[in-house]
Amino acid sequence: MPGATHAVARIKTRLDHPVIDSDGHYIEFLPEVKERLASLAGPSVVEGFDQIIYGARLAQRLDHAQRRQLALTRIPFWALPARQTIDRATAMLPKLLHERLDALGIDFAVLYPTYGLVGVHLVEDDRRQALCRAFNEWAAESYAPYADRLAPVATVPMHTPAEAIAELDHAVGTLGMRAVMMAGFAMRPYEGENLPRGATWMDTFGLDSPYDYDPVWKRCEELGVSPTFHSTGMGWGTRASTSNYVANHVGSFGAAQEGTCRALFMGGVPWRFPKLRFAFLEGGVNWARGLFSDLLAHWTKRNKEFLPHYDPANLDRAEFARLLDEYGTDAMRAHRHRLDEALCFLSDPETDPATVDDFARCPISKPEEIRDVFVHRFHFGCEADDPMNAGAFDTRLNPMGARLRAFFSSDIGHWDVPDMSDVLAEAYEMVEDGYFDAEDFRDFVFSNPVSLWCGTNPEFFRGTRVEGAVAHELARTVPG
Repeated sequence: MPGATHAVARIKTRLDHPVIDSDGHYIEFLPEVKERLASLAGPSVVEGFDQIIYGARLAQRLDHAQRRQLALTRIPFWALPARQTIDRATAMLPKLLHERLDALGIDFAVLYPTYGLVGVHLVEDDRRQALCRAFNEWAAESYAPYADRLAPVATVPMHTPAEAIAELDHAVGTLGMRAVMMAGFAMRPYEGENLPRGATWMDTFGLDSPYDYDPVWKRCEELGVSPTFHSTGMGWGTRASTSNYVANHVGSFGAAQEGTCRALFMGGVPWRFPKLRFAFLEGGVNWARGLFSDLLAHWTKRNKEFLPHYDPANLDRAEFARLLDEYGTDAMRAHRHRLDEALCFLSDPETDPATVDDFARCPISKPEEIRDVFVHRFHFGCEADDPMNAGAFDTRLNPMGARLRAFFSSDIGHWDVPDMSDVLAEAYEMVEDGYFDAEDFRDFVFSNPVSLWCGTNPEFFRGTRVEGAVAHELARTVPG
């Protein structure tokens, strides 16, 4: 393995399977992207994009007092490799990344954008749609010569189903891209008059959206692409520090992925579109373990068969009054005639029975059906050095003995990886430290990525370096 470090070479000799990285990052070469953007949408949209770039530069020049006065969240800074010059170049130059893959110990990599993570959430329709298309055309053309080992994802805006379907058709149908990254939310203005400036709410597409997103999921099924999400929660709630980027960054991807995953689940999307596999990137898996456990507990106690336990109509008021007389204080008994006031709050008998089943969109009849969605349909991107990755495979603690589909997401190209050549060794430390066994590691870097990409499209790896190993894997496994 020419150029490989000793650690990478040692690890690879122990493996009988490829290593698939399902979330490396490329850094878009902006001069080329801007040229495409100009041809697609004209110079005014390029100027708008430049305003975003230079607006970020101006924000970095503000001191804390100025940001506080303007209520500006501290945005990312120094977020890309610098000292490791070759790593910065690797993320920007497809040929160099392709050449270095063996040295990194990676057999195939699905690559996510950098600037596209911002572009997919722009509020202005013309900028968002044109920029996503320009990024996709640049990525498709730049990485086409290296399709045997590299697959860039397409960025798909989601402010409306129509724009999502249009970009899916262009990126997958016209450009031939195999993987997609969809916006995990859309910020929408509240309707009405005399509202505070900038008042918005967050649409996560599975619940309460003003649009029906089922045509988007249907189109994903038809095109054979797994919906994946890579949004961040920086700027939300307590992650809105005006002075501290790390305070805003910690847990931000997990928070965003949890919101999207929860909405898709409660909206019944996995049941209506059984061919799709969904992935939630860069947030790790611990949030998913918590969400799975919480949803299971909530369904057990709040499914439509169990809800009568809390129906106010089932309260025996005469018995309650008797108990009040026997056990209440003198002050309580003195207010006996106001018993309605004591019993109504959070137990209002006037609540419409037609609205009480929060799981109405989910055709769940037994707990195993919740487990199966989290075990087979949802997949969770985990960075190599996250020790919490082991929790995905902990059948002792995960409810119902679940093994969640955590998968290797290197994050090469961003500051999370100081040295690309260390990323496989960091992942394998879970084995050396006794938190993974060989089967866990195989699932992490190979079987679970195959489940994600081939579960929706069995031909995903056709023509790639790992095609044979993937075919063998699919032959030995039973799809979930």
